Amino acid sequence: MSSEKPINRSDYKQFSPIVTRWMDNDIYGHVNNVTYYSYFDSAVNRYLIDEGGLDIHDAPIVGFVVNSHCNYLAPIAYPDAIEVGLRVNKLGNSSVTYGVAIFKKGEETACAYGDFIHVFVERAANKSVPIPESIRNALEKLVI
Repeated sequence: MSSEKPINRSDYKQFSPIVTRWMDNDIYGHVNNVTYYSYFDSAVNRYLIDEGGLDIHDAPIVGFVVNSHCNYLAPIAYPDAIEVGLRVNKLGNSSVTYGVAIFKKGEETACAYGDFIHVFVERAANKSVPIPESIRNALEKLVI
């Protein structure tokens, strides 16, 4: 765990509730580090589906994760109810850098935080393209 400055709930614009699962815990009795990335991915894609109209199955343009990292400040464990805070740190032409953080439900400081970068690509050609307008409009609401 880190001794970095706490990351506050007020630093984020959108929150997605997630219920931890028994299988998320590792042998040490807390959520395994790699599981945090699935929480990040779920929160980001839920937002893109709900607010940006992303069709994950048939859209010709989709977001591919090209980079992610996480800083761990305090442990979480099953059966904790958590919320993933989401914001946009940088909005480019074909990419977006999200700021993400994990909060225990109702707590003001994050247990973990990091970045998550999507590059939008044409699915068939696997080439980067501008972010679709409906998704860009949704992302602009999260820019800090």
